[in-house]
Amino acid sequence: MQGLKAFSPSEPPYRMAKQECPCGHLGDPRRGCGCTPRQVEHYLSRLSGPLLDRLDIQVRVPPLPFGELAAAPGGERSEAVRARVNRARARQNLRLNSAESGVHCNAQMGPAEIRATCALDAAGQGLLKSAVERLGLSARGFDRLLKVARTIADLDGQDGVLVRHLAEAVQYRSLDRPALAGRPG
Repeated sequence: MQGLKAFSPSEPPYRMAKQECPCGHLGDPRRGCGCTPRQVEHYLSRLSGPLLDRLDIQVRVPPLPFGELAAAPGGERSEAVRARVNRARARQNLRLNSAESGVHCNAQMGPAEIRATCALDAAGQGLLKSAVERLGLSARGFDRLLKVARTIADLDGQDGVLVRHLAEAVQYRSLDRPALAGRPG
């Protein structure tokens, strides 16, 4: 009998959630955190750099007060968001769809596609350099940052990655920030 092969059409998305300290109250304006700085640093250091590199978007979600939780939902309707996402995916597919590479969306881009589709102007290059130095990004983190910026540009309906798209992508790398991650900055 021949060996079995498994096929997966896409990479599974990684989703994680964790507290920022052992007691879970760091940054909560309603409850005080009882952890020492050393305990927080040790707790956060359990997330390795290589694991963080594999997360495209890292955001801190503070607790909401009751009034915000109980308020009527606001913001953009799901249909509008869905339409914008579908337009962005169509842009990606049009830009990337090539029989040779098999790349159809930004998440599948390798270094060559990233360099070809995420060209930055001088201001963008300066912001990228600053972000890499401040956040201590690895090559993988660098590429993921550019892919997220490219996706933000697609959602914005832009052909090129603008400084504002890159700046927004940097904001989604909160666990790379030395002060938040317990690493010396």
